[in-house]
Amino acid sequence: MEITRMGRSGLKVSRVCLGTMTFGSGADEAMSFQIMDRFAELGGTFLDTANVYNGGVSEEIVGRWIKARGVRDQIVLATKVYGATGTGPNEHGLSRIHIHQAVEASLRRLQTDVIDLYQIHRWDFDAPPEETLEALSDLVRQGKVRYIGCSNLKGWHITRYLALAEKHTWSRFISIQPLYSALNRSIENEVLPVCANEGIGVIPYNPLAGGVLTGKYRRGQPLPEDTRLSDSEMYRQRYYTDTTFDIVEAFVEAAAACGVTPAQLALAWVLGEPGITSPIIGARTLRQLEDTLGRLDFQLTPEDRETIPAVLPGRWVGKDPVYDR
Repeated sequence: MEITRMGRSGLKVSRVCLGTMTFGSGADEAMSFQIMDRFAELGGTFLDTANVYNGGVSEEIVGRWIKARGVRDQIVLATKVYGATGTGPNEHGLSRIHIHQAVEASLRRLQTDVIDLYQIHRWDFDAPPEETLEALSDLVRQGKVRYIGCSNLKGWHITRYLALAEKHTWSRFISIQPLYSALNRSIENEVLPVCANEGIGVIPYNPLAGGVLTGKYRRGQPLPEDTRLSDSEMYRQRYYTDTTFDIVEAFVEAAAACGVTPAQLALAWVLGEPGITSPIIGARTLRQLEDTLGRLDFQLTPEDRETIPAVLPGRWVGKDPVYDR
């Protein structure tokens, strides 16, 4: 697996990131260990989790794997803060108090002294961005966090944080984690141009559109059990549309014509966008991981990429978590 640079920072990460949202839910600890073992064997060095994934269990599993394998110095470890960690009024969001409490809890679960990339999970309408960014900068200066990043922000959100960082000489976001796939190209409107201009790395999640682009969901048929769409109303709103099936049916045919699986084409399509740094792929089973990463040598030229069935540039098929508010 190739190694690439995160934006204009000095941080180097593998060209694909392993997302761990399924760890402790769709994948038990034994399977999660197998998935991380195989990812590392393929040259993967970048793991992404969050403090709220399965109530913190994802972080715990990642921490135990890193300790058991003795690979802390070889792994770029990323996690996030925002979601509710309790029922109290200060146990969610991006206030200073919650950020300080959340990072300590994440460090304990991950069994590490420092988090390589600490990301805000979304914009907080209740916490001033000045308070959030100063608190994050404090963590960098304290040595608890090496770099900071963001997720699910609009273009103007990013520029607001960057302006504050420059004004106060605070730490600067080096990355953003947005939604991006052949079924959702909303970041092409403003996020990708901002990131290209400001040197921010882009580590998109859902490159397979929650598995929709693999073709496992069929028009007019019941949803398979124990899948993203069957288990999540948010995913159904995001992807379960007539337009989706129009694109996916043609997408599956295009994958066959290219001699790859739909999952491999979906990843190659995202990697083919020049502004993308390291897409985040998830897996519930080793078979899913092997499928998605089975053709890392397959690349699309810009001309070939334009022929692959996808939603129109800058558009999306269902409800977008950032723009549809």
